[in-house]
Amino acid sequence: MRDFLLEEEDRAFRLEIRDFLNRELAPRCEAIERNEDWAAVKSVIRVLGNAGYMKLMFKDVYKGSLKHPGLTHATILSEEAAYLNYAFESTIATALSCAYPLHAHAAPKIKERYLTPLLEGNAVGSICMTEPGVGSDSAGMETRIHFDEKAREWVINGLKRYISNSSKADIYIIWGITDSEVSPQKGMTAIVVPADTFGLSFPRNYRFMGRRGCVVGEVTLDNVRVPEENLLGKVNKGFNIMLGAFNFERVILGGAGLGVARSAFDIAKSHAQKRNSFGQKLGQKQLIWDMIAQMSCRINAAELLTYRAAKMYDSGLDGKSLMREASQAKLVSTETAIYCADRTVQILGGDGVTKQFGRAEQIYRDARPLTIVGGSSEMCKYLIAAKEMPEIKPNL
Repeated sequence: MRDFLLEEEDRAFRLEIRDFLNRELAPRCEAIERNEDWAAVKSVIRVLGNAGYMKLMFKDVYKGSLKHPGLTHATILSEEAAYLNYAFESTIATALSCAYPLHAHAAPKIKERYLTPLLEGNAVGSICMTEPGVGSDSAGMETRIHFDEKAREWVINGLKRYISNSSKADIYIIWGITDSEVSPQKGMTAIVVPADTFGLSFPRNYRFMGRRGCVVGEVTLDNVRVPEENLLGKVNKGFNIMLGAFNFERVILGGAGLGVARSAFDIAKSHAQKRNSFGQKLGQKQLIWDMIAQMSCRINAAELLTYRAAKMYDSGLDGKSLMREASQAKLVSTETAIYCADRTVQILGGDGVTKQFGRAEQIYRDARPLTIVGGSSEMCKYLIAAKEMPEIKPNL
């Protein structure tokens, strides 16, 4: 049986959300992939919110049937959504990644103003960390934030790129430097910026090889001003908020990787059992069953690591205590997604690279960014090694 670490309530939820997504998302997947139809994406987000599924992470606002809602269930949602369409999953994962620090660190008035619409599916969120010179290494962050004492406002200047939901989101969380005299880890702050703020603009969106329907682009902040109350947490404590967001995001990405891997694997298994080649079913050939066995093992390993990390988070662990496990989940699941997508295309042959014969080529394109977004595989390996060798500092 799969889902070794999941309880009966978790398994029942998987069936429930799978049925929901098959009704609401599956009929819109072609429009999202073929036409990059944002209206289709937004409509599914709205029904997810109306059904209460965007609140799974937040026990104090969740009103559904689960006795112990948490990251485990958000990860199941991520996995099942990515199985159908990774672009859609990426969009809601970003919205949840925005909701997470709002729930944990925003003042009550800001929660009511911005978190509630996110969780009800009436708004979309975005998180803005990456810059032209900043990826996994936040030390080079150039976005600057200062406080105007007279106006009691935060003033933000900078350029962010590779921002999911850019130009489409209603709420943006911006990380920037408030104290340039200390290390970025000690001088970074997070601020909430609504989309209609003067000075906030979106110079361009990017076109990717995959994830069609997920809008990703640049965000420019030119003397953007927001009220004092839009601060998340405390001044110069934004790096700690970022660490928590990364753990959350990496576990969610573990679910996404699993969904993409499973989707590819199901296609490969079906083809290998139906296609005849040289008088035998394709799956009877040693080279093919080797690929099937490899995919099966890797998917099960990724599942165990992902739901272990989710269960650990739900038990109360976060921050540095979860950094290794979240990184392992993200690393193994996303690498597995790429492996399964690649082997599936190989098993299908010409059908695997042709749009007219199924989704294999789409899954292949969609899978590739997974080992880059949310912390590259190389960064995940560094975080794992750093935790395993506390007496030295591995050299980046």
